[in-house]
Amino acid sequence: MKITFLGTGTSQGVPVIACNCRVCTSPDKKNTRLRSSILVESEIGNIVVDTTPDFRYQMLRAQVKHLEAVLITHSHKDHIAGMDDIRAFNYFQQKPIDIYATDFSQNAIMREFAYAFADFKYPGIPELNLQTITDEAFSVKGFPIIPIQVMHHKMPVLGFRFGDFTYITDANFVADEEKEKIIGSKVLVLNALRKEKHISHFTLDEAIALAQELQVPQVYFTHISHQLGLHEEINAELPAGMALAYDGLEVG
Repeated sequence: MKITFLGTGTSQGVPVIACNCRVCTSPDKKNTRLRSSILVESEIGNIVVDTTPDFRYQMLRAQVKHLEAVLITHSHKDHIAGMDDIRAFNYFQQKPIDIYATDFSQNAIMREFAYAFADFKYPGIPELNLQTITDEAFSVKGFPIIPIQVMHHKMPVLGFRFGDFTYITDANFVADEEKEKIIGSKVLVLNALRKEKHISHFTLDEAIALAQELQVPQVYFTHISHQLGLHEEINAELPAGMALAYDGLEVG
């Protein structure tokens, strides 16, 4: 199994044209981050986690020509806004794409993309086959997946464990029973927005502390705001076995 980080950034504190901070003007490509998403691949197929506003470009950049399914962590716009571009895969594969999400996220998707679920469907709309995720382990195209519920302030969000790889984004709390699902992973991905406290995201120190508690040998941090600092400088501060992820990073 191979994991590709399609994006490791966030809309929180997103750089703008007028921003002249060291991160936004850095020539290091590891400081240029699209919104957070991963591509999971094996010989049996592939899955994308979240369709960010950058989804179309992420698919082009990673040269993804075929897509089996999409998993949705939660329904905030920076994680579902690119779903309309599923239509390209519909066109070439001549079938709907399975979208796995909780009931709560499905309701948001149906509101945001109501035209895709209308009784009269305009030609060329995205064809989305909604599949429900509960708290039970499930399988997608042969991938065994364990859902992990975390909290994003007061909003439930899903992380996912694929074998020895666990991916969690948009969280600031993980209950003890959910931590048990993570223990034994060889690779853990956690969100680490910035160093300053945030209402709904782990800070870098909080993410480090959780990673140390779970004793996963290799940890990557994602959903990184430009407020965190330069990739190279922050990486140098991290404990052994921990690193900032970056767009295009491949694991496995």
